[in-house]
Amino acid sequence: MINAQEISALLKKQIEDYQPDFDYTETGVVTYIGDGIARAHGLDNAMSGELLVFDNATIGMAQNLESNDVGIIILGEFTDIREGSIVRRTGKIMEVPVGNALIGRVIDPLGQPVDGLGEIRTTKTRPIEAPAPGVMQRKSVNQPLQTGLKAIDALVPIGRGQRELIIGDRQTGKTSVAIDAILNQKDQDMICIYVAIGQKESTVRTQVETLRQYGALDYTIVVTASASQPSPLLFLAPYAGVAMAEEFMYEGKHVLIVYDDLSKQAVAYRELSLLLRRPPGREAYPGDVFYLHSRLLERSAKVSDELGGGSITALPFIETQAGDISAYIATNVISITDGQIFLKDDLFNSGIRPAIDAGSSVSRVGGSAQIKAMKKVAGTLRIDLASFRELEAFTQFGSDLDAATQAKLNRGRRTVEVLKQPLHKPLPVEKQVLILYALTHGFLDSVPIADVLPFEQELYAYFDMHHNDLLDTIRVTKDLPEESLLDAAIQEFKDQSIFK
Repeated sequence: MINAQEISALLKKQIEDYQPDFDYTETGVVTYIGDGIARAHGLDNAMSGELLVFDNATIGMAQNLESNDVGIIILGEFTDIREGSIVRRTGKIMEVPVGNALIGRVIDPLGQPVDGLGEIRTTKTRPIEAPAPGVMQRKSVNQPLQTGLKAIDALVPIGRGQRELIIGDRQTGKTSVAIDAILNQKDQDMICIYVAIGQKESTVRTQVETLRQYGALDYTIVVTASASQPSPLLFLAPYAGVAMAEEFMYEGKHVLIVYDDLSKQAVAYRELSLLLRRPPGREAYPGDVFYLHSRLLERSAKVSDELGGGSITALPFIETQAGDISAYIATNVISITDGQIFLKDDLFNSGIRPAIDAGSSVSRVGGSAQIKAMKKVAGTLRIDLASFRELEAFTQFGSDLDAATQAKLNRGRRTVEVLKQPLHKPLPVEKQVLILYALTHGFLDSVPIADVLPFEQELYAYFDMHHNDLLDTIRVTKDLPEESLLDAAIQEFKDQSIFK
């Protein structure tokens, strides 16, 4: 028989352990609904960037925290949200799924698959906004990122952890440069993330099929916010991409991320900001559009060995109007990045592809991002090419030329031919070094300009068959083999080929 003391102790224990089962959630009421944005009253404790849920289960993100209401950007369908609808706080900051499960998939900026291959099984998430690594957490860039494009690897080299802007008018081959760089990362211990912002869905599908065809989807994540989607998703896409990249970087891996393109992100952000009544600045862009891109691109880095030694290399795109690189957003992003590759439409239209303008393109990392052999053969190539373009323009007036000027023009024309490259045919670095060595040491001076590209292809085939040891030396030691051996091998090829 239970006595009174035991009953009393039991009751006391139950009272102490009692947990109320009601859920306290702060809710607000929608007071205004616009094109992709809403305002809500009553969310007094909402945090900046917090996820909010509407009646119809659509997700929003707190963007403006004002004294009397909260400005919300809506990440999905907003046509059936009305004034008076209830919106609830979640207490969670906007985050996206991350991890190896995303590799090979096409996803939207919320991490939802759009490729029809089923759900993505990952439990890891990262907030889309995160502080960039500090100065003491970074290392200087010292490893090359080979793009497989002679015109880039020789003239404006990119290193792992660098931010290299790709800038030019529409239809000048910007996307092709980035896709070729991704294709060249096969077997290079590199994860690639391609962020497509505001493009047609058919265009994104074409890029995905290209990556699949060349086997590059095995190490690539495609994040797409197409032109038909609401502007909040276009604004968020780059941040979602870099959050996924950071997960790999802090695991000690190397990532290449392409933002195609940030002009469209800025336009989407401008639209959101004006709808949310943020103050417009120069050229009707919000005053914080510089901060929009700087806090994104500063997250690309080569981190210290204590943090794993991983890296994020960024290739942001900016579309110019009539080649004007002095416009607002172009100058913003030029000042944030570590150099730019400027593509010119007149070069593109005259058949010089990739259409890289050697005079305006620059890499602020330079020789640190090149192997020794490339440094030796490409030392003065960029200056020579820029001076050739000036000389070529000057000599169009048809004056008599001395022998030295003739020689410079002939070498310049062959340099232009050598730097041309077919689409989706990236070259391993040892073959780039080989053809540039042949060019700079005069082996091409006697080859007719129309024969330069056939000469190049046959030279590669000849070395693959007869002098693979010399290519291996460049690949393994990163330095040139003995020059007499290289000279003899190239001369041997010339002697028995049709290219005298």
